[in-house]
Amino acid sequence: MSLYDIFDISGSGMSAQSVRLNTTASNIANAHSIASSTDETYKARHPVFQAVMNGVDVKNHGVSPNAGVQVAGIVESQADAVARYQPDHPLADEKGFVYTPNINIVEEMANMISASRSYQSNVQVANLTKNLLTKTLNLGNS
Repeated sequence: MSLYDIFDISGSGMSAQSVRLNTTASNIANAHSIASSTDETYKARHPVFQAVMNGVDVKNHGVSPNAGVQVAGIVESQADAVARYQPDHPLADEKGFVYTPNINIVEEMANMISASRSYQSNVQVANLTKNLLTKTLNLGNS
């Protein structure tokens, strides 16, 4: 494994956390959306991550440069919509109910903070690696 591979690994982590931040922001933005049926109600989305380790490079006695993390997919929550009795609402069904997503804003905010911190950690790894490489190159100039 080359020291330069760390940039690919931390970059893949930043990319994955960016997807996580975007899906969480979408969940928060749609938490109070209203629909006239459970089928039309917004479903919370969550990314699924997968570790990438595409074999061992025998020549270099290490991990291949394709190591990191990737987004395997985005899944929708299976939580039931919350029914609220609001017969005067324009989107109310024939029984007078409107439906909102079952999204907990506090959980989504905690998820956003976690994703933000993970992104920040990957940035710090990339910066530290850059500083180490710069100092290594400067050793030859002394």
